[in-house]
Amino acid sequence: MALELSEILETPRDIVRSKSRGMARWGRRLLAAVEHRLEKRRSRRTLCDLTEDELRDIGLTRAQAKAEISKSWFWS
Repeated sequence: MALELSEILETPRDIVRSKSRGMARWGRRLLAAVEHRLEKRRSRRTLCDLTEDELRDIGLTRAQAKAEISKSWFWS
């Protein structure tokens, strides 16, 4: 089964497209992971500003809030 010249010439372009799609998917996953971590960080900073009454409304004590706030913004 011989390849025609047009098929041979299109192959590198297809490979580049495939690789660029893979890189785009990888980039979107990375961006989503970083955005998720930053949202957790924002939530923890907001938690720091809550009053005792507001903490009680969401079912947390000040000690639990401090424990959550002290967690790493990236790893947990």
